[in-house]
Amino acid sequence: MKKLTMLLCLISAAVLSTQAFAREVVLTTELKSYGGDGAYLAIYLTDAEGQYQETLWVAGQKSKYYKHLVGWARASRLRSSEYDGITGASITSGKTLTVTLELADRYIDSGFQLRVDSSVEDMRDNRNDVVVPLTSEGAGKPVAGSGYIKVFSYSL
Repeated sequence: MKKLTMLLCLISAAVLSTQAFAREVVLTTELKSYGGDGAYLAIYLTDAEGQYQETLWVAGQKSKYYKHLVGWARASRLRSSEYDGITGASITSGKTLTVTLELADRYIDSGFQLRVDSSVEDMRDNRNDVVVPLTSEGAGKPVAGSGYIKVFSYSL
């Protein structure tokens, strides 16, 4: 009985400590109106030097098109085990994608950046359509994209 109690205490402590070091983040990406198919997006984290750290979300479920998300594809080396379970449908012209996820506190106000690559079939690929520092101060402030993304923002 003592061993079971000790095990439950350890599990509870681990779960609570994980929750204490992460927070809910909402990523909102609004696309421009363009004449074409649905867009594929890769939303990922880099460190202050631009080195890939983690994939947060991939919009578009056909992996054969992921190579067109150039910055993310090269940096992540398309490790399917990493993005498995964090993908959704592509997003169409003029629509908004909202993603809610848990993000470790260590990424916030530490020099990390959110990056978004975008691509549309038979159209141009946009590496670094959005690059924004992940800071408390920047939360809620919209950032214009340089390709298919009209506005990107995040909230903490």
